[in-house]
Amino acid sequence: MKYIIGSKKLFNKYNRICARNFTTATTKKWQSVVGLEVHAQLNTKSKLFSGAENTFGGLVNNCVSLFDAAIPGTLPVLNRKCVELGILTALALSCKVNEVSTFDRKHYFYADLPSGYQITQQRAPLASGGIINFQVFTPGIHKKPYKKSSKIKQIQLEQDSGKSLHDSELKRSLVDLNRAGAPLIELVFEPDLEDGEEAAALVKELVLIVQRLGACSGRMEEGALRVDANVSLRRFGDPLSTRTEIKNIGSVRGVAGAVHHEIERQRSILENGGRIINETRAWDATAKVTIPMRDKEVVQDYRYMPEPNLPPLWVNLNTKEDTQDIISVPSIEDRIPELPEQSRTKLINNFNLRPEIAIQLVNEPKLLHYFESVIQNSDRNPIKLANLLLNELLTVLNKQKIDVENCPITVKQMSDLVDLFLINRVNLDVCRRTFECLVNDSSLNVDEVIKQNGWFLISDETDITNKCSEIIKNNPKLVKQYREGKIKVFKALLGLLVKDTNNKLDMSLASKKMEELLKKE
Repeated sequence: MKYIIGSKKLFNKYNRICARNFTTATTKKWQSVVGLEVHAQLNTKSKLFSGAENTFGGLVNNCVSLFDAAIPGTLPVLNRKCVELGILTALALSCKVNEVSTFDRKHYFYADLPSGYQITQQRAPLASGGIINFQVFTPGIHKKPYKKSSKIKQIQLEQDSGKSLHDSELKRSLVDLNRAGAPLIELVFEPDLEDGEEAAALVKELVLIVQRLGACSGRMEEGALRVDANVSLRRFGDPLSTRTEIKNIGSVRGVAGAVHHEIERQRSILENGGRIINETRAWDATAKVTIPMRDKEVVQDYRYMPEPNLPPLWVNLNTKEDTQDIISVPSIEDRIPELPEQSRTKLINNFNLRPEIAIQLVNEPKLLHYFESVIQNSDRNPIKLANLLLNELLTVLNKQKIDVENCPITVKQMSDLVDLFLINRVNLDVCRRTFECLVNDSSLNVDEVIKQNGWFLISDETDITNKCSEIIKNNPKLVKQYREGKIKVFKALLGLLVKDTNNKLDMSLASKKMEELLKKE
């Protein structure tokens, strides 16, 4: 044994290590496996197979064509723009676009699916075999980011269903067909994730990608992007086991919470000798639990059949020749913009930002826009600028419950404030208070706000010397301790200086002056 038995302290330490190892072994007995299916609504003016308007928030049943309502005799007409956006997304995710893809009917009976079937591409999809690379980093959970990737099985075009509205007071359900026939791409990922944070990071990356492509708004709160998560647990080395599916998760943090809860729920059942049943569950965002919807023990027969009213979809894989009937894949590939992973690499390499800082900036497009606009063609300090955005600005926005994308501060205002901060005319506290003013009234001038409130820092050497001398004179005990070698009390003296001057001194100058005066006997 490594420890001396006669030492009680070492013996207790040995017991703690054994207990910790036992707990870890129990937790690690099960391996969680997570695979996602994501439905993204394409950003087109009209629906996938009809000319009805594709919009969110319209009057109930006001954006419905005869085809969307499944009126007999109406036929589908494929929207070219939907195909282009689907191909663009597939190429951005390194998928192989198939030269020929076909449409199928998937039969199931819901009140908000008038035709009794959905037109999809189950058997010969638009694209297959891609991969998405992303960074996993959640402040407060991960100490540092790590890279992860997930393979894409296929990407397919399909139409959305309508929406059922349940009135609990009147005890009846109503149907809104505005969403019926809306264009979707379904992205089916392989089950190669391990936990909720990885799943959330993948979804966040996908949202950023489709937003940059202009393929989807990515607004999960509007249902523009919905996530189904398949979760299962198995012993290490065993094949995949029975899974549960969590349907229609509507936020990035909801994905993390739902997957985490389901993993723990299944682990608890298995540890107590129970059995996981194949079922569909829903995520209750209020109670933070998954709840059962329906079991899937009996495999549902969707009776797939070829869509008889749509011919096979051919695309040109070889040349940039684009015709009215055939879309050129190489010409679409030229439209791919800078993707999030490329932006992160650029921030790290060009501006020496830490990976976690780069991840947080790229995750908020508005913050990245501020950063790139303010730093462009200037010698401003990128690290100080990034910290100002991520710490001070985000604190103000979160406090006032304002979404980052709705921040009203202009690039000019941001640049003016950053310049004043970098030349020590204002400090971080003043920056935060100025942000508060600008958020409430974006027409204000930065200089005028600071001047009217008397927030400019005192940088006059004579004034700083007098203030430092006053602190030294009024605190002889601290001064004596410092001069006797207790260097730590220097911070206490600076704290008193900050408090006495209401944090209005240029502390970089004040610190040097205080140190200079203390060294004089």
